[in-house]
Amino acid sequence: LVKTIHENESIYIPIGATHRLENPGKIMLELIEVQTGSYLGEDDIIRFDDDYRRT
Repeated sequence: LVKTIHENESIYIPIGATHRLENPGKIMLELIEVQTGSYLGEDDIIRFDDDYRRT
C-alpha cells in the first residue's frame, strides 16, 4: 500500500504496522511525530530495510 500525504495532512499508523516514509518531492519534508500510550521510548524500533544503514 502506498499513500501520498500532502501538506497539512496526517496519517495514523497502527501499533505494530510495518511502515516507511519517503519524500519524493523537492521541498524538504518536516515531520511531526505524535506518540500515545504509556511507553514513548524509541528502543522498540525494528528496522526491516534501511537505505541509510542505521541497522
